[in-house]
Parts: sequence; C-alpha cells; structure tokens
Amino acid sequence: MTDSDPRPGRAGRWPREAWAWPSASLLGGLPPAARDRLLGLGALTRYPVGRVLMREAEETTFVLILLDGVVKATGRTHDNRDALLAVRMGGDLVGEFAAVDGRPRSATVTTCGPVVARVVTRGDFLHCTRHDPRIAQAVDESIVAKLRVATTHRIDFTGCDAPTRLARVLYQITMTYGERVGAGAVIRWPITQPELATLAGTAEPTVHKALRRLRDEGVVSTGYRTFRVENLAELRALAFD
Repeated sequence: MTDSDPRPGRAGRWPREAWAWPSASLLGGLPPAARDRLLGLGALTRYPVGRVLMREAEETTFVLILLDGVVKATGRTHDNRDALLAVRMGGDLVGEFAAVDGRPRSATVTTCGPVVARVVTRGDFLHCTRHDPRIAQAVDESIVAKLRVATTHRIDFTGCDAPTRLARVLYQITMTYGERVGAGAVIRWPITQPELATLAGTAEPTVHKALRRLRDEGVVSTGYRTFRVENLAELRALAFD
C-alpha cells in the first residue's frame, strides 16, 4: 500500500505503507502472512469526516477493513434519536455481521475523522475466511469479543447510578481506544455529550453535570477533538469500586 495519506493540519501529502494497529485489534493480532493475505483483498479507499459508510437496515454486504481513523456505529431509537452503539478504529473490521448472515445492516456507520479502509466484497471475504483458518479464527474471535463487550455493558450497568455508568463508559472507551500518556490516556477522536449520554443510558444534562464534576476533580479534561483522562486509576475507582 503506497497510496498517499492526506491529513488535515499536516503540510503536503506523505506516503503511508503501514499502521501501528493495537495488538487487541483484528489486524494487530494476526500473524504477518495472514494479515498480508487479508490486506490483499478489496480496494484501498479514503473517506472524509462525516461520511456515512453503511446505513441501518440497508441491504449491503461489503466489509470494511479499517486501516486508520475512527468510525462510530449508531442505531435509531423508537423516539427517533441516534444512539451510539460502538466505536471502531484502525485495525478493526466493520460490517462483517451482514457479510456472514446476509441480513440487513444492524447499525449506521459514520466516520469521525479521515478514514482509510479496504472495501471488500462479501464473496471475497467469505472465500478468504473459508480457505484461511487463521483469518477465520481471528474474525470469529473479533465477533465474540464484540458480543462479550455488549453483554458486559448490560451487566455492568444494572443497578448503577448515572455518574457510575458514565465513569464505566469512559473507562471502557479509554482502555480500548485510548493512547496511554503517563498516569492517564488520550482519546483522539470527537465524542459528544449526547453520544456519551446514549452509551451511559442517561439524560444529557446528567452527563454534563457528571463531566463537570470529573473535570473539577482533575480526573478528565477536554480539548479540540480530544478527550483526556488525567488519572486512569481514579477513573477506574469511580467506575468499579
């Protein structure tokens, strides 16, 4: 992959041939040979911020292998609000559920910033998983991990008050997608208070109040398109102790 990678805020265009994917991600956990085989599928495509890649209920079956950037998966609630369901980053697979069972999309997927991905047809994706046991196992493990997170999310929130639920959401997001910095971590993608409210299952004013308290106590801070946890140990204590 030698296509250039335009980034806002950076001068010029520069080549990008490899990404540092997290070891817990699909691409980061694959052996080099299997990863190269998977990355040989489909076409390299770049998307701008705010691009809808998949829509809930549409009958498409392609798969996206995220190389760089962040996307969010949202679902429509009964009162026509967009609920944030999950966040995926470079190294993750998106759209594999529809590719596996051929059913309509279960969520809408939108870019949170510039995204680089490989777009793979259902046929090519299934052929690859059927003929490469390592890739098939990695995909299965990725799907199971997503289901485990969803189950844990439901269990963890049972009987919790709103500030605790918010602390658990922030901790889970940070541990999965944050970049460790000293005693804390930085999340380098924009997450709104309405999105945090839907993840925490609470009202937006409640999230606003809880975030203000966390900021006042020096646990978190916010910047332009970033969210920083200043004290990860303290956030964990608030979430689970």
